Parts: sequence; C-alpha cells; structure tokens
Amino acid sequence: MRILITGASGFIGKNLVARLSERASVEIIQFTRESTRDQLAQYVEAADCIFHLAGINRPLDEAEFISGNVELTSELCQLILKSGRHPKVVYTSSIQAEKDNAYGSSKLAAENALAELNRNNAGSVHIFRLPNVFGKWCKPNYNSAVATFCHNISRGLDIQINDPNANISLVYIDDVIDKFLEIIDGVENGGLYVNVPTQYESTVGKLAEQIYLFKNSRQTLVTERVGTGLVRALYATYVSYLRPEDFSYGVPQHGDPRGVFVEMLKTPDSGQFSYFTAHPGITRGGHYHHSKTEKFLVIRGTAKFGFRHIQTNQYYVLHTSGDKPEIVETVPGWTHDITNVGDEEMIVMLWANEIFDRDHPDTYARPVNHEKT
Repeated sequence: MRILITGASGFIGKNLVARLSERASVEIIQFTRESTRDQLAQYVEAADCIFHLAGINRPLDEAEFISGNVELTSELCQLILKSGRHPKVVYTSSIQAEKDNAYGSSKLAAENALAELNRNNAGSVHIFRLPNVFGKWCKPNYNSAVATFCHNISRGLDIQINDPNANISLVYIDDVIDKFLEIIDGVENGGLYVNVPTQYESTVGKLAEQIYLFKNSRQTLVTERVGTGLVRALYATYVSYLRPEDFSYGVPQHGDPRGVFVEMLKTPDSGQFSYFTAHPGITRGGHYHHSKTEKFLVIRGTAKFGFRHIQTNQYYVLHTSGDKPEIVETVPGWTHDITNVGDEEMIVMLWANEIFDRDHPDTYARPVNHEKT
C-alpha cells in the first residue's frame, strides 16, 4: 500500500511515519514544506491512502489560515478528482472547527471540501476533529501546554500558567495513530467523522502538578502510577523531553562491612524495589515481620535462606543461586536471614510490599539460630 502523508515532518506526521515504517507492506510518500505542488500532484496519482495532516495553526498573518488550510485542502481534493483514483483520505481537523474564529473557520472550510469529495465518491473520507494532541516530538513553546511543561520542567525552567483551573481536553498521540491504523486496515469503517475513543479531561494546573511530580520522583524515588491512563501517557511524554545527559540519575547507596544496600524505586501502593550485596560468609537479616512481605532474587552468587517460626520453632532452610532464577518469599511470623555461602560477592534483588517506614518498620530482630533445629 502506498500512503501519502502531507505534513509528514510535523508532530503527528513524524509519529505516523514511525509507525508505518514498522510495516514492510507499506510505501510511505512524504509531502512536507520543502515539497512542491507539482510533486503533490505526482504523489496523489500514486497514493492508495492519503493522510492530510498539513495545515497552519499559528500564522503571522491570519490570511495564512486560508492558504494553508482551505486552499491546500481544496487543491488536494481537485487532484484526487483529476487522478480518477479512490483513495482513503484521513484529515486531521480540530475541535476549533465548531467555534467562530479564523482558525476554526478555515478548518471547517477544509472539512466541507473533503465532505464534498466524499459525496462525489472520489474517496473514502474520514475526518478527525482533534482536541489537544500530546506525546513525543511535539514542539514545545508553541501551541501545546503539555509539550511546553514537559520541556521546561525537565530542564528546570519556569512555566507560566495564567489560569490553573482552565479545562483542557487531550488525546494521546499513540491513541490517535492507533485509530489511523484501524482505518488503513479496514477495522474502522465509520462515517465521515471519526473520534479517538480515549479522551482525557484535566486542568492546566493539574497537568503541571503531575509533571512536577515526575521530575521530583528522582529525588523521592516514589514513582507515580504510570501504568495506565493519562498518567501513563503523560509520563511517556515527559521522559521523551529529557536531554541525553539526563537519561540517568544517581540513587543513595548505604554500605557497611557486609556489602551495600541500594533502594531503586518506591511505589505509592505496591512497595519498593532494592538490591543488596553480601561478601562471602556474610549473613543479612535475622528478623521477622507481622505484615510486611518480601521477595528475594539472587542474581549472582550462592545463597542459603534460613527460616524459623517465631511460635512453633519450626525450621526450614533452602539454597538458591544466580545460575537458576528463583524467587524466595518471606512470610509473616517467620524470622529469616540470607547467607552468602559462595566464594564470590552475592548480589540480590529485593521487593518489599511496602515502603520502609522508620517510625513503623514492622521489623523485629530475632536470630534464626541455624544450629538449633
């Protein structure tokens, strides 16, 4: 399939090109600001599908709305009619088309031209009236609050918020591209207007607050809930604005003659992740918990885990090594320890179901007493 993308070097265009490049069956034809109108005619002649993403939204002169949105779209429609082909056509309009302003009026006029093309059966047209689109590669300090916030906050620069309570509707770039691909694949066969099903509502102030929390998590080690929804999409966007020199950051390391202990990541409600080392012959632990649970994974070395029930005195021992990944869980009411019984430094990953609280540690010292079985 030969797919023409106008505005291919823009924010949405770059993301679409990246996704389509993953498909061996697709040939991408890119129309950018450097392309000529003669080239556009040639490209239309060859296209099976056209994504019309090019447009003007921040001109120096409002007359550019007409040339960049209305006239370019009308010309594209005429070229499609002239070609005699019947491509799928996807147009990225804006929710501003519903409003009485110069930009919205130009997008509405472009929609009308494409609707007429659709009525002439010259192409299968799909129009997206998009709200604020955010994601990687969006230009900061332009017309996206999310892009500006992510860029500036990640660099320690100030941001300006005129009204923190101002509402904002958002769609994530990956969700937009997913819907585009459904049209290519024939999964989406709806009418003239198509919606991105996942849309987020927030305020400008809440967006900024969330992005600041992303930045601060490197100091607190407490991650935000970045696995689903808006927070997931925002976090992916935020880290995409990091400079390469900011790709890494240090974490505290606590050392003593036994080895080192390093906390890596803490979560609001799913515990924390750490690792520790132990020199040969060193034993760590010798304590029990009432509610706290842990998972240990020996990455390198050989370990002996000892357990003793604090009431029944039942004793249990097991061995693991980095050669065979095996999770060992601690159980409330059993005192436990881990000993490096190998000849090399032992490295162990550790997950605990709660963040360590020095005021309420739920950790009580009691030796396992291996010799007393």
